[in-house]
Amino acid sequence: MILEIRLSNFFSIKDEVVLDMQAASIQTKKAKELEENTFVCGDERLLKTVAIYGANASGKSSLIKAIRACVGMIFSSHNYNENTIFAFTPFKFGGIGKPSTFFIRFLLEGIEYEYSFELNKVEILKEALYYYPNGRRSLVFSRDETKGPDKKNIYEFRSVIRRPMDVAANTSKKTLFVSRASQMDRDTAKDVFRYFNERFILNYFGYNSFSVERLLNENKEQFLNVLRIADSDIVKIDSRHENKVFSTAVIDPADNQILSVEDIQKPQLVITTYHRNNPDVPFNFFAEESDGTQRLFNMMLTILDIVKNNKILLIDEIETQLHIKLVEYIIGLFNKSESAQLIYTTHNTYLLNTNKLRKDQIYFVNKRDDGSSDLYSLFDYKDFRDGLDAEKAYLQGRFDAIPYIDEQTDNFLK
Repeated sequence: MILEIRLSNFFSIKDEVVLDMQAASIQTKKAKELEENTFVCGDERLLKTVAIYGANASGKSSLIKAIRACVGMIFSSHNYNENTIFAFTPFKFGGIGKPSTFFIRFLLEGIEYEYSFELNKVEILKEALYYYPNGRRSLVFSRDETKGPDKKNIYEFRSVIRRPMDVAANTSKKTLFVSRASQMDRDTAKDVFRYFNERFILNYFGYNSFSVERLLNENKEQFLNVLRIADSDIVKIDSRHENKVFSTAVIDPADNQILSVEDIQKPQLVITTYHRNNPDVPFNFFAEESDGTQRLFNMMLTILDIVKNNKILLIDEIETQLHIKLVEYIIGLFNKSESAQLIYTTHNTYLLNTNKLRKDQIYFVNKRDDGSSDLYSLFDYKDFRDGLDAEKAYLQGRFDAIPYIDEQTDNFLK
């Protein structure tokens, strides 16, 4: 589970911003009523959901993009070649030529880890992994490419990873050591890699295509309940695999002529839906249901799996193409989960409700005068008492993070 994420010099983020998933010490009656929005893991009390508000172009998406870019590097950097340019842009008004930094604290099997790296657009500069096996901070490895070129000067290890210099010898400046070490079957690195790969879900589309049938069978009643909330008239869903015939052609590359055609059979998932007004008439889900229903299907299967298995989900603009009541339901699923976590951005101020979210669950992104993004929490406003109308205060500009619009439309129409 995530304790804290720190970022600097990514997209519109210039100076370091901190997204803290640790629950603040709030002793008010309202905070106690919302205690289910938190969970205890080890010695830490953590938040299950965090909402991020801000004006258009304030940097909300930059925060999500930066986290995705960094986690994506953990997934993929062992495949990067010498021509790779990393998929992010440093802050353009003063950040070009300076390093970008990523730091995350997280809990894995009850043990706290700290992982960080520093990079520019073309190479890794620094990287480190620490953990707390006995409650005390201990080094797994650290790396500083500025001390090169000798790998023995660049790296420092303890006894956690076996034959670490073999991994270092195969780790280029394009590659994160933790990614290469996982690929080379080193246990601690594999644990960290699996944490990001299996538990840190960067979006809810495309994640479950390989296991749709299993997830549907495991969550069918909950899924039908979601469809009812979304005002769908689907009352029953069945799934099965059928062998479908596909034709493959062998083509002569010399004259582009077909030499032979072979029919092969492949299993294909078939989903059948039934509707309230005539539950005996079957519909082919992929061919006859609307794009919106199919989108909701894929999204909610992912969310139900994440909530059920206590994973982490990162979503930009959670309300996109969803009714507000369905968004509320999704957030409620996470807040009622055992320890799943949801980080989301939104413009919908209806959700800015301190009767449903603690003050430390609400963050704002505001654009500074130099064009960079600042991140801060409602909890930072000590004079904002429980019971006050957070939506009204936000729209009045009390927390900044809103667009300031010239309402004199006559100026526009001239």
